[in-house]
This record gives sequence, structure tokens and C-alpha cells, in this order.
Amino acid sequence: MQHEGRGISHYGLENCGITNTGTVYWNLTASALYEHALRRGEGRVAAGGSLVTRTGKHTGRAPNDRFIVRESSSEDKIAWGNVNKPFDAERFDAMHRKVLAYLQNRDIYVQDCYVGASAGYRRSVRVVSEKAWHNLFAQNMFIRPTTEELPGMQPDFTIIQVPELKADPEIDGTNSDAFILVNFGKRLVLVGGTAYAGEVKKSVFGYMNYILPQDGVLSMHSSANVGPAGDSAVYFGLSGTGKTTLSADPGRTLIGDDEHGWSDDGIFNFEGGCYAKVIRLSAETEPEIYATTQMFGTIIENVIMDEATRTLDLDDASITENTRAAYPITHIPNASLTGSAGHPNDIIMLTCDAFGVLPPISRLSAEQAMYHFLSGYTAKVAGTEQGVTEPEATFSTCFGAPFMPLHPTVYAKLLGEKIAKHKVRVWLVNTGWSGGPYGIGSRMKLPYTRSMLNAALDGRLDTVGYDRDSVFGVEVPAECPDVPKDVLTPRSTWGDGSAYDAKARELAGRFNENFRNYEDQVGADVRATAPSAA
Repeated sequence: MQHEGRGISHYGLENCGITNTGTVYWNLTASALYEHALRRGEGRVAAGGSLVTRTGKHTGRAPNDRFIVRESSSEDKIAWGNVNKPFDAERFDAMHRKVLAYLQNRDIYVQDCYVGASAGYRRSVRVVSEKAWHNLFAQNMFIRPTTEELPGMQPDFTIIQVPELKADPEIDGTNSDAFILVNFGKRLVLVGGTAYAGEVKKSVFGYMNYILPQDGVLSMHSSANVGPAGDSAVYFGLSGTGKTTLSADPGRTLIGDDEHGWSDDGIFNFEGGCYAKVIRLSAETEPEIYATTQMFGTIIENVIMDEATRTLDLDDASITENTRAAYPITHIPNASLTGSAGHPNDIIMLTCDAFGVLPPISRLSAEQAMYHFLSGYTAKVAGTEQGVTEPEATFSTCFGAPFMPLHPTVYAKLLGEKIAKHKVRVWLVNTGWSGGPYGIGSRMKLPYTRSMLNAALDGRLDTVGYDRDSVFGVEVPAECPDVPKDVLTPRSTWGDGSAYDAKARELAGRFNENFRNYEDQVGADVRATAPSAA
């Protein structure tokens, strides 16, 4: 086994069983990983310097192929069910051996990183991959150790990524030829049969969601930014609701776009990079993110490129709607250098309402915040998961059920305590449809959403009047600078008021049906905030 690379760790791969490989490339720089990826035919360089790659048939996460190993150290903590599906420990060991056999005599790439900008709560992760571009993805997404830290790093968690290795469901006990197998006891994840890089990112997130709440730290599927006066904001939301877009505000400093922790000291980013959807991205509406698509170091997934000019066609969804750019957070000019801030002044819960009945912005009480956090209503946006071709209404508790291994009330309890202690304002923001449901109405205009958020964050919505929504009970501002009044009240945007009423009651009924899962675990004050389906 040959070793090449920068800052080779003294802590070898034997802890996860890897031996007898070809050359091991340790912690290569971005430039070196580019060279390897190009030489191996893994990608091509676009105009501006980004690395364009394809992920094969898997262009989004494969939630049906993710399992958690049932083992003694974590068995009593996991919220088992359709999301956190159990996997037999012996079968995991057999798949582990299969992966190790596959890696015999193959060259591999190793990247040692940190997760968590807070020194008190950060963890180290080691990503072992068979492809150079996946190792660059890990370097982009996580926090890079210093040259002095690298040689002695010992991983708290290891991910072995072998996209070319296919599982046999009949033999291996998997759902398909793809597999994402999480073993908290062995602190090891096996990812195979899929080249979608987001599986690595979310596997690390799941680990932090397992570890940190047990230390009293709320782990959040959220973006975050901070204003000039030190006023920070947290944006909860599933993929496609606008976390990355809305947190990349030129007037505020970006802390992170997707994953954060909230400790007794404040909030902190888990990551060192961003993973932005880029379908139909434009320089006019999202200039900072658009600029990253033309920078060296950015990985572009599943975007069509003109072979002659090497320019990207970000409007082309022929491969997938879920086109992505993975880039270091330093590619954003106003990104935080520390990845941290104080306790948030505001929490924004983002939803993409496919029914088109939720207000574009509304103010929530603490009890309503708990209700909507546990509900996690949104629409799955096309391309984010395998098989999703148009928006589908769904409820994903904590705005991130696929990544939350513990019971939802563990996260909700921490959120409620922190909102109360720090007197945080909470807003529900609908970035979905207006003027009708999907297929009839249209997506909320981004400039309107930005205007509403800016008014909420700088306090201008504190001085306006509010009307209580008759179905959902939330407080809707009567006016907002730079936003037409009729946009604020969804019923007024529909051509048929009775059709709106029927659709609103339908969605309220779905809320109530979903919340039966949590009714016996929350107080009467939270249950009382349920929408009215009558």
C-alpha cells in the first residue's frame, strides 16, 4: 500500500478494515484532485474553471436505500420506522467485508475533515472514496484542518464510498443495488451503488444529529446568516424551499447554507461549503451563487455543457431538476470566517406550499412554532429524491426527517426551550405557490420573499397591523414594504374564493391527520394551535 498526499495521518485505515489497496492518496489539494479526476475521466473543466461531473442514474438521494444498523449502543435511542429503517448487524458486517474485498488493489482517496465550526462540539470525519471528485466534494463541503492538525487526526466517524460497487438485494438484504448503511456503534457508514455526492453530506449530518442533541445541542437542517448589528437568523427548510438562496443575502453575512448547531454559546455551521441547487439559476436573481458556477474548485453535478464554448446551460433540466454546485463557502464574498454567531433573533420556517394556500409570511407564537416544527410541511421539489418529478405535498418532521435518527420530540423540546430562553421571533414563510395550487398558480416571486424577510429581520414588521388567518390561525401582516397587499393574503390571489376555502380546509385536514403522531407527546397549548379544517 503506497501513500501519497499532504499531511498524511499517523492514524491509518486499519481501524475500518482497509488493507492491501493500491496507492492511497491522502488529503490532496483541490488542484491535485482536479488533475486526478480529469486523468481518470471523472469530469471536465467548464469555462471559468468549475469541474463538471455526472452522477449516473442516481441524481438525488435514495431514501429507500438508507438503513441504520440495529446494534446495542444506539438501538434504544433511534426512532425506528419508515425513515430510520433497521438493518441487521451481521448483514452489515458481511457488506463491510464485501466493500473491503472490492477495494483490494484499488487506488483510493482519503480526506480528513472536521464537522462543526465550534471547537467544543466539532467532530472529525474521514471520507474514503474510490473517485477523486468525491474526495474533492468532501473537501469542499466540510471544514479543512490546518496543515499542523492533519498528521495526527483520528476520525470520530468514517465513510467509505464505493459508487461502482452494486449490492445484491437477495444476498445483501438491501432494497436495491444502492446502499447507505449507517452503523453508529462502529462509527462507520458504507455508501455504494450511487454516485450522488449528497449521500456523503447527509450521512455526516445524520451522525451530528445523533450525537449533538445528547449533549444538549440542537442540530438543525437550516441555513443561517447574521446582520451588520450581529442579529443572526436561522432558516429551517427542506431542499427546494430556499434555504441556500435566501441566506445568501448581500446585506448579511452567510454563516452556512444547510446544517447548523445551536449550543449554549450560539449557533455554528457544521460545514465548510455549500451544496446549492442551480437549475435555472441566473446572475440577476442570485448573483453570488451564480458566480460560484464559474469558479475553480466548484463541482457542478449533472449540468449540460456546450462542448465548444464550455459554457454551462443552467436552464437545461434534461438530466435532472436537481442540478447542483458544491463549493467552498469562501466562494461567497460575504461568508463568515468563523462559521458562528450569537443566539438567533429570528427563526424562519420555510415551506414550499404546493396547495398555494399558506400566507407568504406569517408570525408564529412559540406554541405554533413547536407545531409547525414537528409538522415540517412542504412539497418535495422535483429531482431532490429519486422518482419525484413534480412537487408532492409532504410532512417531514423537524424540516428534515430523513436525517434525524432520534425521536422528533428530542429536537422539538430543545427548540422550544431555546426559543423561550432567548425570546426568538418565529416566522413561517411560504416560497411555494400563490394564486392557486401547483399547475394553476405560480411560484412566489423571489424579490417579494426577500422584501418580506428583510422587513421581518430589520423590525419593520413589528410595527404593522396583523390579521389572523381563519384556517391556520397564524398572524398575517396587513402590509409590507415593496410587496403588494393582495399578495400577503393568499385568498385574494385566487380567482375563485370558494376554491381557495376548499383547498385550505383540505390542507388543514392533512396537518391534523399528520399531527396525530405527536399529540400525546406535546402539551395542550401546542395542540390548540392546530389549523381548523371545519
